[in-house]
Amino acid sequence: MTNANKTKWIAGSAVALALIALPFAVETWISQYYLYLIIKIIVWALFATSFNLVMGYGGMMSFGHAAFYGAGAYTCALLMVKTSCPMPLAFLTAPLAAALAGLVIGYFSVKIKGIFYFATLTLSFAQLLYILVFKWRSFTFGDDGIQGIASPALLSTLDTYVNYYYFALVVSSICFYIMWRIAKSPFGMILRTLRENPERSTFIGVRIQRYRLSAFVISAFFSGVAGALYVFLETSVAPDVFKWSVSGEVLLMGLLGGMHVFFGPALGAVIMVLLNSFITSYTEYWGLFIGITLILIVLFFPQGVGGLINEQLRSTMNRKAA
Repeated sequence: MTNANKTKWIAGSAVALALIALPFAVETWISQYYLYLIIKIIVWALFATSFNLVMGYGGMMSFGHAAFYGAGAYTCALLMVKTSCPMPLAFLTAPLAAALAGLVIGYFSVKIKGIFYFATLTLSFAQLLYILVFKWRSFTFGDDGIQGIASPALLSTLDTYVNYYYFALVVSSICFYIMWRIAKSPFGMILRTLRENPERSTFIGVRIQRYRLSAFVISAFFSGVAGALYVFLETSVAPDVFKWSVSGEVLLMGLLGGMHVFFGPALGAVIMVLLNSFITSYTEYWGLFIGITLILIVLFFPQGVGGLINEQLRSTMNRKAA
């Protein structure tokens, strides 16, 4: 084993041990609320990273990704409440429903040329789903949402968040690994090519719409997983999960963390959730602070926080190699 591989193995082991010990330390020495925040960060990080497959890698400005997050959440919740479906089956069905929504919405969206029109169409589809869920009270419970969603005793958050933390961590880790492999695969390389220059990609025989649609469906699938995780964390869901503001938040996470770094959006999710929790405890105008933060990031660190860290690490390694 080389020194570099040994260092990676040690660092990975240290991170794994820290993640395993984290919930006990937080609940014992801080409070359950902060463990809830950590799980919320995991859910948003998964959603933001899945969105980045479309935006950061594929160059598609989707303003309607809340549609897939909400589709996963509502599919899971409705199956649990309406049909008494077992939790594992409902959880597995949620991302499939989100992927189906991604296939339908993506089929029409990828045909559109121009970032503005693509963003507008995806936003329109998301708002259409929001209105459908909001108005179809007999099926979706309308603006009352779905409350009291039961989860298995092993994953219950009534007394402790520890068990659900481990469940969310394992599920999201598997999803992160799959998405990372996709991003590093030839498919991911083609997506980056389409982002940089779609016209030249056609010259080498790349079928743009097919690859973009595939990325859209994959992204929708993992967004649906995040939506299902959200349901069992909150034990409720409301039509607001489909609103344009949810799509805007996940876009801001990508910009803040860095869209051209795989874990950049996840880092953006950490910053956004913690800032939201901290600032709203003092003032209701938290959006003002996050807006100022984003302006500073765009002006001085357009590659995002993750991109800045990545550059610093590369320059440090280059100096050591020299």
